[in-house]
Amino acid sequence: MENNFTTFIGEDKRESFKEFDQLFDGIEAFMGYLPNAHLTMAEKPKLLLAFSGLATTIFQSDSLSMELKQLIALASSISSGCKYCQAHTSHGAARAGTSEQKIADILKYNESENFSEDERAVLDLAFAAGMVPNKAEQRHYDVLKRYFSKTQIIEIVSVISLFGFLNRWNDTLGTALESVPKEFVEKKLKPLGWN
Repeated sequence: MENNFTTFIGEDKRESFKEFDQLFDGIEAFMGYLPNAHLTMAEKPKLLLAFSGLATTIFQSDSLSMELKQLIALASSISSGCKYCQAHTSHGAARAGTSEQKIADILKYNESENFSEDERAVLDLAFAAGMVPNKAEQRHYDVLKRYFSKTQIIEIVSVISLFGFLNRWNDTLGTALESVPKEFVEKKLKPLGWN
């Protein structure tokens, strides 16, 4: 079934969750918009707070660049097939400084001159781990260890795992895509061959 970005249980409005204004302001500052996924999670306040704490911990850790984290999230979301998260993470990668051409080249990262050897090692794992069933193998870690510390590898897996949750959450609920990431994909990536 193709996700046309309609929501299966009804959309929520920010105004319904005034108690989260400060949290939502922080999310908007980081992402450039407030994701509808967060509005749905706000129906269960403890879920939103727990998720936000986990996401903040992962994205505020500084052993990997924000650009690399967004590329990891994009690769694992492509692998899982979550169009909603693909739009979000491609926009996030651009906000983190990734060129639009590099984002568009992610499916040919092994041949593209836009990717370094260490990025290729990370993306090999992200694409493998984003699949169901998971295709991560020892060989992925053997290559990663050439470029990254144990702490950095744990951070890589943390990003993949966070997006494993988000990919299931958004595809299962049919979360409506917001205008900012939708326009980014339509105006910036589709002309470069993005599907």
